Amino acid sequence: MDFLNTFVLTAGDKLWTWLVLPVVVGLGLYFTARSGVVQFRLLPEMFRTLRDKTPVDENGEPQSVSAFGAFTISAASRVGVGNIAGVGTAIAVGGAGAVFWMWVMAFIGGASSFIESTLAQLFKVRDRGEFRGGPAYYMQHGLRSRAMGIAFAIILIVCFPFAFSSLQANTITATVTSTVGESPSWLPWAIGAGIAVLTAAVVFGGVRRIASVTQTLVPLMALVYLLLGLAVVAVNITELPTVVEQILGSAWGPNEVVGASLGYVVLTGIKRGMFSNEAGLGSAPNAGASAAVTHPVKQGLVQTLGVYFDTFLVCSITAFIILVSAPDLADAERGIGLTQNALVDALGSWTNVALAIIVFMLAFSSILGNYYYGESNIEFITRRRQVLIGYRVLVVVAVLLGSVASADLIWNSADAVMGVMALINLVAIAALSPIAFRLLRDYRAQRATGRDPVFTRDRMSDIRGVSCWEDEASVTGEMPTVR
Repeated sequence: MDFLNTFVLTAGDKLWTWLVLPVVVGLGLYFTARSGVVQFRLLPEMFRTLRDKTPVDENGEPQSVSAFGAFTISAASRVGVGNIAGVGTAIAVGGAGAVFWMWVMAFIGGASSFIESTLAQLFKVRDRGEFRGGPAYYMQHGLRSRAMGIAFAIILIVCFPFAFSSLQANTITATVTSTVGESPSWLPWAIGAGIAVLTAAVVFGGVRRIASVTQTLVPLMALVYLLLGLAVVAVNITELPTVVEQILGSAWGPNEVVGASLGYVVLTGIKRGMFSNEAGLGSAPNAGASAAVTHPVKQGLVQTLGVYFDTFLVCSITAFIILVSAPDLADAERGIGLTQNALVDALGSWTNVALAIIVFMLAFSSILGNYYYGESNIEFITRRRQVLIGYRVLVVVAVLLGSVASADLIWNSADAVMGVMALINLVAIAALSPIAFRLLRDYRAQRATGRDPVFTRDRMSDIRGVSCWEDEASVTGEMPTVR
């Protein structure tokens, strides 16, 4: 097992260093420049579009999930153990400087997130009264390459509903067993079985049930965790300037405490940042495409806001919780241990229970978000009902087994698969990005006239592969579509 873990770690690091890192940063900077820094200039629009009403169909029912519902599905996947265990791992491996590079990656990646989710909206399809889409769909309909779409879909299914969901379940189990203290050997299996049963109860209900659960869990878990984090910062408020100085200062040179070189600090920050906020990874567009909105750019903006919510707010709180306690990083354990110890040191042992509850909410909502990403891509590959049912069963089994598996092996495997997935998606959105820039110009031109932007495919009739956006009535839901 140690040999396998070392092999996966080494291969994953080489993949990220020589391929993924240059592409992620280079394309992020290109998208930022070409879009006129859309991730900063249109920040007010992100909040405005988040509150949009959902267009209705001819029966007066919502066409699909709302803009906010799609935001919470993607946030459910983003805001998970990456924000607690992932940030702890980044600091343990790369020192405080890794947090700075997570911030940088969030800003640069915001442009990539805008491009991918705008394209996902444009090339979405109708499916049994709901919308579906994502990278596999814009690869097939935009790039005319179904083979590329299937390859991406398979990698996403391996990465999210299996590897990442196993990691979420593993963190829940580790947190609960740590809270209990001396625990029997059967406890992890019992916890895993409980998580598996809850997962099955939700995933067999479809995307609307997932959206209804995440719309409740995500705001609640974020609020509770942020309040807890602010309490820790308040107790240690005098240490805050030192922490900020530590983050900024150690971002630009070797970290003597953890023995990390500058390159490794940067690499760790970017990997953990992408795992957490998923910008450019190709996962969030699956949620973005499910929304019923009046213009593709709206979900591009909403999903960019999701990147900021995840990194600048939730991840930063975790970093401050850990660093104000001045931990010894020389032999720090990867995962959730740093955060757990910092909370106990600052607020007392009762926080063990509070963190266990928060981790459960964070991780369980991520399992649901990951599941939806996989379902969307399963149905891209095949519409056979038996395959979908088999997939749901395997997701439940992966959650159970992940609860008792080796955390290091799951982390390293997920990193490697995530790198391949990001490369395929970034190549696709680079090729299709001129379309996203045209959509952005169209959106801004309509906003300049004072109207709420509405897109119909006749506005860009030269773009092939667009199956929705027939006319203004069907897009806005103001009247039944004439057929």
